[in-house]
Amino acid sequence: MNQELFDRVENALKTIRPYLERDGGDVELLEVTDENTAMLELKGACSTCSMSQMTMKAGIEETIMRAVPEIKAVQAIKI
Repeated sequence: MNQELFDRVENALKTIRPYLERDGGDVELLEVTDENTAMLELKGACSTCSMSQMTMKAGIEETIMRAVPEIKAVQAIKI
């Protein structure tokens, strides 16, 4: 795993995390794969919210890809 890339994605998430927390949710970065995919887990209210797909695409994914252009994809996984 590329720790520098992981840290940059985590820093990007810190900018959006307060908005998620305000609605009772959160997001956790699980890993950045060798293919430069950020693997995330939505937490709290975000994991069951009907708007989570829109939050993922229009909020989280956009924030990450703008801050870390090396990231090719953002994927939420269910645990």
